[in-house]
Amino acid sequence: MLPRLGNNRYLPKSYHAERSSRLSVAFTKEDSAETAAETLLPDRPISPHLNLVTEAGLKALKLQLAQAREAYEAAGMIEDVNERRRQAAGPLRDLRYFATRVRTAQIVPNPISTDVVAFGNTVTFSREDGRVQTYRIVGEDEANPTTGSISYVSPVARALTGKAVGDVVNVGDQELEITAIS
Repeated sequence: MLPRLGNNRYLPKSYHAERSSRLSVAFTKEDSAETAAETLLPDRPISPHLNLVTEAGLKALKLQLAQAREAYEAAGMIEDVNERRRQAAGPLRDLRYFATRVRTAQIVPNPISTDVVAFGNTVTFSREDGRVQTYRIVGEDEANPTTGSISYVSPVARALTGKAVGDVVNVGDQELEITAIS
């Protein structure tokens, strides 16, 4: 049985209909134990931290939720029950995850000040080895260091938050000096 989502209004109607009419796997014909295992994917872990997001981050979560819903509904059209379960497993797991993340999202408005580093700011810092890096501090689901954003719960973001230009912070065995905030 699938875990309950407190507020599952984001799940498609077909999910609810299928769930209410679903028989236990013990009473259905399965190709193999492997097929059953493929259809019972563990939930994606949910962070224990507040689900802080930017406005763009919430839009991205909603888009990912819609994509997961579409993929789940497309899988529901497959005739073969085993293949339908196999194809629906990933999208169903994503549906549960993104429904929870959208429901728990707390939008943080763009910072008004650039005096100190805060959620939503872009901060530039230099490392002891001479590298200069720039990152925007965002929510966990929207963080992507390769595109210039880091999660507000990352060690670097935690060390930089509340600091001003010219401040030096230690992260691990590295010293970082803040050179700009925007």
